[in-house]
Amino acid sequence: MSSAEAAVVGSAFDIEQGLQRLIARGYQFVHPTDGAGEVQAVVGVRVHDNVVDVVRLNAEDDVEATRLPGSEQNIFAPAATLWRSRGEASQVLGEVLALPERQPAPAAAASANGCWVPGRGGRSKWLAAR
Repeated sequence: MSSAEAAVVGSAFDIEQGLQRLIARGYQFVHPTDGAGEVQAVVGVRVHDNVVDVVRLNAEDDVEATRLPGSEQNIFAPAATLWRSRGEASQVLGEVLALPERQPAPAAAASANGCWVPGRGGRSKWLAAR
């Protein structure tokens, strides 16, 4: 986390500054409205590294954030989540800003579906299993 992000996450958390940091990270925001044109929420979405991050601000004390697999079909009613938080804006936005940018690499599979074999000139060659 950068020192600027640490200041945002600190005790004097400023919601507007937190939202500006999200925009700087690439979040794009929409403001869904009801039939009368009243804003119902502020929703930020960012797609990166095969994940989707979603932040939904319904009110200052009602914020939900999720990190979803990039393959998720419905970001508003996901079947699977990688991370989720809900609560007051200062708490949830701070947690979102503290998330790692990149997902950890998955553990290597137990079966390799092949092997390296010695080749000509001291070079190895991958021999795929059938």
